[in-house]
Amino acid sequence: MDKKQAKERVEKLKREIEKYRYAYHVLDKSLISDAALDSLKKELFDLEQQFPELITSDSPTQRVGGQPLKEFKKVRHETPMLSFNDAFSKEDTQAWLERLENYLERKIKFGERTFFCELKIDGLAIELVYENGILVQGSTRGDGITGEDVTQNLKTVEAIPMKLKVPKKLVIRGEVFLTKKEFDRINKEQEKKGGKTYANPRNIAAGSIRQLDSKITAGRKLDSFAYDIISDLGQKTHEEEHDILKSLGFKTNFHNKPAATLKEVFDFHDYWSKHRDKIPYEIDGIVVIVNNNKEFDDGGVIGKAPRAAIAFKFAAKEATTIVEGIQVQVGRTGVLTPVAALKPVSVAGVTISHATLHNADEIKRLDVRVGDTVIVSRAGDVIPKITKVLKDLRPRGAKEFEMPKKCPIDNSPVLRDGVAYKCGNKNCGARHRELLYHFVSRNAFNLEGLGPKIIDRFLDEGLIADAADIFSLKEGDIAVLERFGEKSAKNIVVEAAAKRRISLPRFLYSLGILHVGEETARLLASELKVKREKLKVKEILNYFKNLSLENLQEIPDIGPKVAQSIYGWFRDNRNIKFLEKLEKAGIGIDSQMPPVKGQRLTGLSFVLTGGLESMSRDEAKEKIRELGGDISESVSKKTSYVIIGLEPGSKFTKARKLGIKVLDEKQFLEMLK
Repeated sequence: MDKKQAKERVEKLKREIEKYRYAYHVLDKSLISDAALDSLKKELFDLEQQFPELITSDSPTQRVGGQPLKEFKKVRHETPMLSFNDAFSKEDTQAWLERLENYLERKIKFGERTFFCELKIDGLAIELVYENGILVQGSTRGDGITGEDVTQNLKTVEAIPMKLKVPKKLVIRGEVFLTKKEFDRINKEQEKKGGKTYANPRNIAAGSIRQLDSKITAGRKLDSFAYDIISDLGQKTHEEEHDILKSLGFKTNFHNKPAATLKEVFDFHDYWSKHRDKIPYEIDGIVVIVNNNKEFDDGGVIGKAPRAAIAFKFAAKEATTIVEGIQVQVGRTGVLTPVAALKPVSVAGVTISHATLHNADEIKRLDVRVGDTVIVSRAGDVIPKITKVLKDLRPRGAKEFEMPKKCPIDNSPVLRDGVAYKCGNKNCGARHRELLYHFVSRNAFNLEGLGPKIIDRFLDEGLIADAADIFSLKEGDIAVLERFGEKSAKNIVVEAAAKRRISLPRFLYSLGILHVGEETARLLASELKVKREKLKVKEILNYFKNLSLENLQEIPDIGPKVAQSIYGWFRDNRNIKFLEKLEKAGIGIDSQMPPVKGQRLTGLSFVLTGGLESMSRDEAKEKIRELGGDISESVSKKTSYVIIGLEPGSKFTKARKLGIKVLDEKQFLEMLK
């Protein structure tokens, strides 16, 4: 992305984020989830880091919250109530520390208590002011400078002390939240009344604090943690502030703890990411703070966030990304399923690149188009889905998607069956499936661990439209499936990556061209004489597109029927697009034929029939090839030997009729010595 493109994207993001932030903070309306908004903010933050000259004072990254509601008296904070910049990965957190050290022009001194880690409560930030030990004012953060006076409502929260044994003025900050149990209770009451249920505990907490009638707030049973002292009580570290708060009678979170290194910070994050369901309130990450208050103050403020602290979020169940394409895959029963190819994005801890669009009606309902910025969500072990299109970020000229009128597999007419679209050829799905099985089979790409059942599942879930898609799958695309863990997903992705390089005969065989078996594939490969060891897929395509029917029939053992099949396959637009996808997926081809160890079998042609006891048929073929011999699938006068094993078939009978020499397994093994 160049500067011009970045500027256009930044302006769109700023408008979009402000729209959602205004609705949430001022109008008390949540149009998208916090996770989705965080994802947009992170994209904006990263672009501004890449192009600092695009940072403006009106950027959402330079401000916190929204304007106070008019119904409440405005309160100006003595010192700004800052928010935190977000980190979504260990790399982000490491980068935060490096930026801080660069600003300080020194390394942070590591010790037993370098950092202080807090659970990031998913609630509402508040400020409490005490004079002569009495709570005189409670306020919301508002825009960070001016908040809302909600003193009477905060007095209903029992976790907040009404009186302290401290004669001087004291300013405390913390969080108000709702427990999961209370959230469930309130929603059950709403259901009984026939009222609307709430989306999450945070919305109820924020709405409760903004109630004009404090009796309603009292009925919500809000809770609170204190975590910061603005006044000077002699505290040297952030950890000491928590100790002082506890001694003053404030409720603090006993799970918070110091950390010596970033590794300990990451361990704390990983633990609570896995165990957050076991605590009675919602958390959406951890807050990492440089524990030493002097170092913290030296870091200063960037925008509306302290440099010496970061919010390290848990993997979001929603995120925003861009639709890079919409492809239609044909399932086992011939049903056409549209699938969005996404710019890879992390959702719920895994990176995904696909999201099912189910059917044409769903695409119409969402109005999703190529190039759109969308919200992707994932709940449980299901394929992630697109839940919303952010239309204000839509690129110019984005066209509506239409289901194809012809099947992308066999060009048969597409018929509508209720909400589903199906290929008019009832055998299409099965044929497509068999081609995929063939592509991954042992004698083709040999993708171990990717058997028929897994291929079927990938088809059913819309993960693959053709074999080329196997190489673009991300671990997250697979790990989200039921009965697929991270380990099995990783194994499949690693195996596909390892098999991107393939010999020319195997590659030609994998394409599933009608009448082209292993031996014919080897014959075709031997005709493509190049001096380089490595070939690109497009070179194979160009070579065969330039061969005429006559050229193909001049190849030994290639008759008119086989030649016509090869000729037609490499001129079919669907096959051409498939090869182009393989090229894009990074498939590389070894042009050299397997090395010949000796010449003892050169000029001899072998046919195998029946089962061998000492080796498999494939192993026997390889041994013959290594010694210079050729393999044929049919017996003819050109055949030198027919090797018979257990229960030989009709080839044995034909060999005797033509007078071809027959070898049993023992004689064959002697020939190989």
